[in-house]
Amino acid sequence: LANGMDYLPGYNVFRDGEDLVAKRVGLVNVSGRLVKIMPLTGTYVPRRNDIIIGKVVSIGLSGWRIDFGWPFEANLSLRDASSEFIDRGADLTKYYDVGDCVVTQVVKVVGSKFIDLTMKGPGLRKLSTGRLVNVAACKVPRVIGKGGSMIKLIKDTTGCRISVGQNGVVWLVGDDAAKELIAVDAIRKIESESHMSGLTERIKEYVEGRLKK
Repeated sequence: LANGMDYLPGYNVFRDGEDLVAKRVGLVNVSGRLVKIMPLTGTYVPRRNDIIIGKVVSIGLSGWRIDFGWPFEANLSLRDASSEFIDRGADLTKYYDVGDCVVTQVVKVVGSKFIDLTMKGPGLRKLSTGRLVNVAACKVPRVIGKGGSMIKLIKDTTGCRISVGQNGVVWLVGDDAAKELIAVDAIRKIESESHMSGLTERIKEYVEGRLKK
């Protein structure tokens, strides 16, 4: 990927003497001196501070269990569920009920079985009715785009509200069902063409062309 000490190895990159070498096949991303690889294949592995979208699958005395596409469910405790105090005897369905979808954040990962979540943070919330679109988690950076440029393009052109989880779950809703479908198709197109250059311009032309019809 690069030679010399002017560049530093980032995600999926390692140093071999003077050379930076990719650990995975993927797209190169250079940010300042940091060189990273966005893999073209692979499943999501939860990491601390990840923003994910999950679904409440059960409620216990001490909190909620969240399915986010990992073999083991994550835990959302009473302490991390809200900025207000929640008593253990409270009706927890008033906060989150089974079937509710949430934008949440990973705060702790112990091995593969124990993942703790929080709802305390900007943008973390229970989602309203909308569409859920699943994409390969490794394609999420392309769906978002540099500095959020790709997802902003889709939001601005279709008028949809969109949230993207690093686990590959995308939530969107709009006032126009036809524009919602265009947004979904655009996201699918990004996923299938993520390895190609000039993607942002192609998606812009695609969405604008669909909107004119």
